[in-house]
Amino acid sequence: MDPGLGFALIAAVVWGVYIYVLKQSFAGYPPAALAVLLNAFAIVWYLPVTVTRTELSPAVFDGFGLAEAGIVTLTAVMTAVAFVLFLQAIAEGDVSYVTPINKIVPVFVLPLEIIVFGAVLSPLQVAGVVVATVAVYVANYDPGGLLRPIVTAVHSRPAQLAVLSAMCFAVSDLGKRISLQELAIPEPLWVPLLLAGITIVLLPSAVRNPPTAVRNDLPKLAGGGAIVALGEHVTTLAFAALPASIASPIINTQAIVAVILGGALLGERYFRLRLLAAVLAVIGVALIALY
Repeated sequence: MDPGLGFALIAAVVWGVYIYVLKQSFAGYPPAALAVLLNAFAIVWYLPVTVTRTELSPAVFDGFGLAEAGIVTLTAVMTAVAFVLFLQAIAEGDVSYVTPINKIVPVFVLPLEIIVFGAVLSPLQVAGVVVATVAVYVANYDPGGLLRPIVTAVHSRPAQLAVLSAMCFAVSDLGKRISLQELAIPEPLWVPLLLAGITIVLLPSAVRNPPTAVRNDLPKLAGGGAIVALGEHVTTLAFAALPASIASPIINTQAIVAVILGGALLGERYFRLRLLAAVLAVIGVALIALY
């Protein structure tokens, strides 16, 4: 198996656990403030990797102009907006409902990559993307009608926020692929660069709406930051090696991981249905891997 696929699978597990941790440990935090705090800890955790594995010199950015800087900035802004929208969706709706909707990111990534790069996928890869996306739908399915999740999503504000977040994540995923492959930004440098960019974008909002009790939660925030650092590291390695249309559907099966954790540890509804979704996700990932 291509190492990029392995990194994408690890990223899916890490981010799935992260969603569960967000639900369990940080309810009530303002979204922007939470993102800033977690990213700050993640940068601290990741700096030793950057310092030891990157030659920090101005030559790293030789050839960078306004277009290249714009791509990096757009990626950071879209990631920040996507994460805040996702946290707002979780705050207003059930995580087991919002998360699978939010992870339809591949539906938007695939046409973007075809338009921007003229990417050509094999029939098996297309089938894999479709199956992985269907797995997300099944994880979200409430018995009562085939179209019920879609109808509900159209009229649900949490679902609308989740879809908007997915669109922003899709642009972010494409930006990561361009930054790491076309612009060849070193992976150990990209992680803190992205996290710092997200932090700068969200800092004004975080200052206006600060959390009330940070000191008691510092160990939890440090742990959450460590998960972010690990997740961004393996995600970066995946996007550096794979097309966005391949990496994104694999990484976004994190929704299945989060739902299974919710069912196993929180006793949420429809656990067997969620397991079926997990099986479909594995099938989708296997088809995508056949390239």
